[in-house]
Amino acid sequence: MSFVPDTIAALATTAGTSAIAVVRASGPQVPDLVRTIFQEEPIPRQARHADYKDRRNELVDDVLYTCFVAPQSFTGEDTLEISCHGNPFIAQKILEDLLARGCRPAEAGEFSKRAFLNGRMDLSQAEAVMDLIHARSDRALAVANQQLRGALGRQMESLIAQLINILAMVEAYIDFPEEDLPAEDRDLVLRQIEMLQGDTKRLLATSHYGAILREGIKTVIIGEPNAGKSSLLNFLVGKDRALVSAEPGTTRDYLEELILIGPHALRLIDTAGLNPTPTTIEERGIAKTIEQAAEADLFLWVIDATRPLPRLPASAANRLNRDNTIAVFNKADLLDGSSKLASPPFPVVTVSALTGLGIDTLKEAIIAHAATLQTTVGSDVIAINARHAHALDEAKTCLISAAQKLIEGVSTELAASDLRGALHAFGEISGKVDNEKILDKLFQSFCIGK
Repeated sequence: MSFVPDTIAALATTAGTSAIAVVRASGPQVPDLVRTIFQEEPIPRQARHADYKDRRNELVDDVLYTCFVAPQSFTGEDTLEISCHGNPFIAQKILEDLLARGCRPAEAGEFSKRAFLNGRMDLSQAEAVMDLIHARSDRALAVANQQLRGALGRQMESLIAQLINILAMVEAYIDFPEEDLPAEDRDLVLRQIEMLQGDTKRLLATSHYGAILREGIKTVIIGEPNAGKSSLLNFLVGKDRALVSAEPGTTRDYLEELILIGPHALRLIDTAGLNPTPTTIEERGIAKTIEQAAEADLFLWVIDATRPLPRLPASAANRLNRDNTIAVFNKADLLDGSSKLASPPFPVVTVSALTGLGIDTLKEAIIAHAATLQTTVGSDVIAINARHAHALDEAKTCLISAAQKLIEGVSTELAASDLRGALHAFGEISGKVDNEKILDKLFQSFCIGK
């Protein structure tokens, strides 16, 4: 079933010169477009080579076109994809001709919107399309693909099924008290709500990993002035991004670069040196360092290996632990065989940001840390976004409220209202909550109307 009767068209590839460009149309007019433009009947899922002639019968380009017949298409509607030469002028001419033949310009995201409206994907899968397009790392790409294939949708179906079962029990007691139903078992309902809360919290906990995949692992480089923080940043980035000088305190503000290390994206942030006796301008830089440290996923504490182990300010040191910090002893090229390094309570890597010594070992340590940030729910790697997190948090609040009402013996109708609020919040994630399922479950479980 098509929810929108008109036919839309748009360029499906990035504007600009390229080898090929793809123009896509979707809607009920597609079969007629094939007949009038290419003078043949649509053949589903078969690439056809043909001349594209406009309404004046003038040749625009020789193209490959493919038809997808509803509902076996991305949008669930009849769809036409035309691959032409990647001259922007040619692609625009074809698009303008389709519009002149009765199509209208597609709105942003409208092809995916139609796929959702026609039941080809749920909302979380539609969002995964954008995650796939904007993925910045191998891990982000892999998780986006998993979500596109319904990983989050499966988890939501499980939560919704649990909640419908609970709600059916509660509403059966409310709506059919005269039927031959078992007495309300508040303890059973409370146990089921508690289990559902746990499952909801586990899914909600993946929101941080989702932010990491979309924005990169926030990696803050900290340390004393002149320890080699900027030199390390430059080596990891592969260019002279930060100014390097033998004079301490060169970095007054923080610098940020997005880099790839293994399958992970890192937001690498070089900060001002933590000088125990700072100047006024250095104090402002240190304040920004502490500000960045507050939200860091990983610290690279750069230490001058030729000097005694420094003490960090308490405001920074309190954020460091074995799970989020790598101690990077720099200037290994200046050490002799008798040098003995201090042993801070963190994983230690010895490098030279000048020669590159030990950098591969540092990258391996970073990759190992990044792997610990991954969150798995069941057999799926899940990474929800901010919208999902908001809906899950709302559902969790409703579940807590419903449980509290049942514990206090408040009206069951009010507890049911909270449970329906949770169901609505779950439904916002997938876009699929069928309230008829509650009644179906009620009849199935309690044999009402027999």
